[in-house]
Amino acid sequence: MAKNLVIVESPAKAKTIKKFLGSNYKVEASMGHVRDLPKSQLGVDVENDFEPKYITIRGKGELLKHLRKEVKKANKVFLATDPDREGEAISWHLLFSLNLADKKFYRITFNEITKNAVKNSIKQAREINMDLVDAQQARRILDRIVGYKISPLLWKKIKKGLSAGRVQSTALKLICDREEEINSFIPEEYWSLDAKLQDKDSKDKFTATFYGKSKKMKISSKEQVDEIIEYLKDKEYIVSDVKESERLKKPLLPFITSTLQQEAAKKLNFTTSKSMRIAQQLYEGIDVKGKGTVGLITYLRTDSTRISDDADKAVKEYISSSFGEEYVNNNKISSNKKSNVQDAHEAIRPTYVDIYPDDIKESLSRDQLRLYKLIYNRFVASRMKPAKYATKSIKINGGDYRFNASGSVLIFDGFLKVYNISDDKEDNQKIGNINKDSNLNLIDLSKKQHFTQPAPRYTEASLVKTLEENGVGRPSTYAPTISTIQKRGYVSKEKKNIFPTELGEIVNEIMEKYFEDIVNVKFTAALEKELDEVETGNIQWKEVLRKFYPNFYETIEYAEEKIGKIEIKDEVSDVLCDKCGRNMVIKIGRYGKFLACPGFPECRNAKPLYEKVEGVSCPKCSGEVFIKKTKKGRRYYGCENNPECDFMTWNRPTKEICPKCGTIMVEKGKYLKCNNEECNYSVLKEKEEQE
Repeated sequence: MAKNLVIVESPAKAKTIKKFLGSNYKVEASMGHVRDLPKSQLGVDVENDFEPKYITIRGKGELLKHLRKEVKKANKVFLATDPDREGEAISWHLLFSLNLADKKFYRITFNEITKNAVKNSIKQAREINMDLVDAQQARRILDRIVGYKISPLLWKKIKKGLSAGRVQSTALKLICDREEEINSFIPEEYWSLDAKLQDKDSKDKFTATFYGKSKKMKISSKEQVDEIIEYLKDKEYIVSDVKESERLKKPLLPFITSTLQQEAAKKLNFTTSKSMRIAQQLYEGIDVKGKGTVGLITYLRTDSTRISDDADKAVKEYISSSFGEEYVNNNKISSNKKSNVQDAHEAIRPTYVDIYPDDIKESLSRDQLRLYKLIYNRFVASRMKPAKYATKSIKINGGDYRFNASGSVLIFDGFLKVYNISDDKEDNQKIGNINKDSNLNLIDLSKKQHFTQPAPRYTEASLVKTLEENGVGRPSTYAPTISTIQKRGYVSKEKKNIFPTELGEIVNEIMEKYFEDIVNVKFTAALEKELDEVETGNIQWKEVLRKFYPNFYETIEYAEEKIGKIEIKDEVSDVLCDKCGRNMVIKIGRYGKFLACPGFPECRNAKPLYEKVEGVSCPKCSGEVFIKKTKKGRRYYGCENNPECDFMTWNRPTKEICPKCGTIMVEKGKYLKCNNEECNYSVLKEKEEQE
């Protein structure tokens, strides 16, 4: 019989750990939290110094009964929940729920699920860290008070189902502010002028950009640029200055939670929630052919770029043997030292550098492989030498005006061998053997009209970056925050861009007017720092609540009195109710938008709302093509005349037709590809389409 009981959070994690521990250990899963604040009430006794009222989560009764039986059989109990505030709090709740006070119980943590890490954690078993628990309690109760006090107000004044939150309301404000900035932006016209030139001796051709005279000059109109071109047509072009140098491009540091979410969004087109879900799977363990269940990456919730000495040594040995000693960067790697970095865990990295992504691709799903490869390559690249470029910049005089040209040639690829960084600003044109006083031939002068652009709408990646830069929330909060504001109907996504809905703008307006502190980025960041101080033991957790609550309560009372009833009319569609003939209206439900009859409750007709793919007709029956979802939520594209017409495709269809077989073309990443699986025709999309 096992003498020791280890309790983790998930069955997958339990399965991975079992293989590292002998027969003296039994591993069970708590399935996440076992106690929480009640859903039906505030659950915080504000009058009694913010004392929380924790209850057993519904449905966990049988599980706890089973765990209590296992506890009785064991000599020692090890609480091995995740190594963060949340995990510490779950262990603390298990202490109460399983009556562990009279047992020998220990808290163990590991940043990676490997044999050494798990066994070492048992050797370094400790007591529960109450500073971590209190930091989680302070956040949980603060968020509960904000949410449960403001949300009913929104229900009463606008409509049911709305919510507000400390981080989500700040994120919504950022999105609304950006939209307002875009709407009020007045574009200004400007022109660019390029000269295509050729060296008279070497015959090398290159492009130079108009600069101006002694100072950089802005060309504001067609008349101005035409006047400059007329002047430049018959001028001599002489090189006045040449500078040659070397430039280093440094590798990026290993991933932290926020940078993983950003890069996975850009490179893999993952949402933040998808990135975290798949990373969790890789961390907890994958059944790898020939190796059993293996935790492939370190803990995924971290804001530190630090890595262990053992991992550093292993990856450098791998780089040396795979690419050569000249690729190993033995210099000290600088890490982030932001004031709000917790540094409790290492960066996100592979647990075993000798488990190469391509060697285990049969054991991983497509998305698991792509994310693992991204994490693996980023980690390896972070310990490689910078890429080195030979650069040349030249100044060219054309009469009274000056042109500049620059070019670069890669002379050592360094980390780019495994991890490419795209840089739109980089000029990779080659400028040959051009010297000072060289005479150049003018081949062509090309002008182009431009208009200044407002800041772009946020994507999930750029929103995460902004929240992180401003110290709002923590890595673990970004994915659920973005999911929440989408589910509530406060924002919508078009391609990757996030913009506020009418409902979102109304909620934000109320929050800005009556709850200025809650949506204030600086206030939220300052509050976040106070909560971090709880974790280090510098502030008592209830002190944060005592300081926050009085002004907040007064604001709630004032808003309750001042805010009138706000009516948001449902958007009327052109779809007729097939039961009573009224025009159906668009409503937002738990699973997104749907069509409902405005005659409710007399007529209860409702149906899904499908988004139309503009400009694309069904190739089989010429009907409209809509974006639909399977029962499991996977997106696909199908004909409006289904089931009579069976056209469907997983990839977004276009109006283009395959020139080889006449089948409709679909979008696949950067390519347009024939939808006929037997035809392999594909073509790179236009740049505008890719963007």
